Amino acid sequence: MDALAAWNGTRLDRGPGTIGREKPGLYVFLIAVTSLYYLSNGALLLGHLDLGWHLAAGDLIRERGDVPFQDPWSFTLGDRQWYNLSWLWDVIASVVFQYTGYTGLTLAVVACGAVITGYLASICLRSGASTLAVGISVLAACLLYPAFVTAPNSYLAASPNTPTMLFCVVFYAECLKRTRWFLLPVMMVLWANLHGGFVLGLFIIGVFGAASVLRRDWAGLKIYSFAVAGCLVAILINPLGWRIYDGVTTTLGHFAQANITEWWSYSANFTVPGSIPGIVYIAIFAAFELRHPAASPASLESRLLSWLFLLLGFYQYRYMSFFFMFATVPLALHIDRLLPKQLNDLKVQSSLLVAGIVGMCALPLTLVYVKPALALPQLLSEQDARYLQTHFPHARLLNHWNVGGLLIFYTRGAVPVFVDGRSATAYPDELLRDYFSLIKWEIDETAWDTVLAKYKIDTVLWVKAHEPLKRFLVDKRGWTEEYAGSDEVIYVKH
Repeated sequence: MDALAAWNGTRLDRGPGTIGREKPGLYVFLIAVTSLYYLSNGALLLGHLDLGWHLAAGDLIRERGDVPFQDPWSFTLGDRQWYNLSWLWDVIASVVFQYTGYTGLTLAVVACGAVITGYLASICLRSGASTLAVGISVLAACLLYPAFVTAPNSYLAASPNTPTMLFCVVFYAECLKRTRWFLLPVMMVLWANLHGGFVLGLFIIGVFGAASVLRRDWAGLKIYSFAVAGCLVAILINPLGWRIYDGVTTTLGHFAQANITEWWSYSANFTVPGSIPGIVYIAIFAAFELRHPAASPASLESRLLSWLFLLLGFYQYRYMSFFFMFATVPLALHIDRLLPKQLNDLKVQSSLLVAGIVGMCALPLTLVYVKPALALPQLLSEQDARYLQTHFPHARLLNHWNVGGLLIFYTRGAVPVFVDGRSATAYPDELLRDYFSLIKWEIDETAWDTVLAKYKIDTVLWVKAHEPLKRFLVDKRGWTEEYAGSDEVIYVKH
């Protein structure tokens, strides 16, 4: 029992429920600073390469009044069903974009980031950590989890990943409180229609249920069992019904993950010097946890979630952002042990409030500064897409994966695409295997000849910098370079 007690702090259950509302200075400071940081990276917030097709999908759903069963924009789908697990996010983004443009999308993402910051601060304060410790822990996590240094693999962006980050934090907070567990199924209805990451909600509740079993907390186990049962029913309230799980399983564990960078390991996404702050954060967390395992009053659930997502993050990079968020509570409590006990909390609050107000005042100026740079990724410009649509409207086009979503956004199927970032949720496995056989710097001539012949390709839209492909198509196969944009080039068969 001693070992279990060391992992099972109880301070989250102490004190009145208003503890988080007694420190407005901390909230204003954290939300102002993180919002400034996110807004100053506004161009990166719009840098997700799938944003184009998400917006096009939202427009299509609004026009049709239902969610399409099959993809209308490619010529390679065969009889494959399109599992659009983010249809509701697509619709919301479509509406926001129609009325507010890129600015509205950017501000919506910043607002989600602000809510995440506020929730993390509340959770940490309820754990009993001091104002300064919470400020340090939450600020560090909120600066790191977006992963702007590895763009476009950012996890606070105009993409369905963002609501998953938000709902994970909300589920975490409500599971800690226990008193509002009945809200989790209600929120799950939204989550299941916004992103396939809703399965993480079940995982979070499961961790809390497992911890209840370990401490023989049968009342807690009952609460989390009801929450899971309610969420399982809520998940079925979506256009796909129970087949939503088919959509999730087509992504998880699919061979396509080996070619998508956000599914690669942490080491494969490591950059210098950009990743060094994250490594420092991880090292500090691990040092505190391993050196003083019995000293932290953090709950068992908080520590389990932190370690589980840290290990998952090393395995697949996309999960590291969740580690940064879940580690805020244990880290805040560890930091609190090191801070001088004579600190005047009221003075700290006052200083943070002043700094936060200054930060809030700077937000409009920051928006004015970044607004000219707010746009879709420029890998494929609208001019490039229009050239294709005007000169090759009936092309059998082989396009690079990264520009498929942008081409869909600009042409809405007028130039059917070969592939895009929807991967296994929209395309047959055979097609994906054929495409992945091509994405090497050195040209596999047999693979290229096979794919060009199999799909009757007469036009190729590819990365301009890929010189070996140019030598292969132009010099060896007699194709012509018809058009060159800033990043992409069009080759045509004659």
